[in-house]
Amino acid sequence: MRKFLPMVTAIVLCGATGMAFAHNCPNEMKAIDAKLSTKPALSPEDAAKVSKLRADGEAYHKAGKHDESMKSLLEAKKILGI
Repeated sequence: MRKFLPMVTAIVLCGATGMAFAHNCPNEMKAIDAKLSTKPALSPEDAAKVSKLRADGEAYHKAGKHDESMKSLLEAKKILGI
């Protein structure tokens, strides 16, 4: 039984990490919104892409697809330079 304790602990910690990232989506959206409120100098194409990625991120988050949400939101942040 003692042999399984480290393995079980590792599995629990991995699951907890996934849940922590799942709840980070709103923080990423807030960061994007804050940057957008400063009216950053973006090309019309980049502005449209950021808006779409932000909206997609929120939709994925609401659908429980947090990996996809974080991917969209992090791409939007990259374009914004944050």
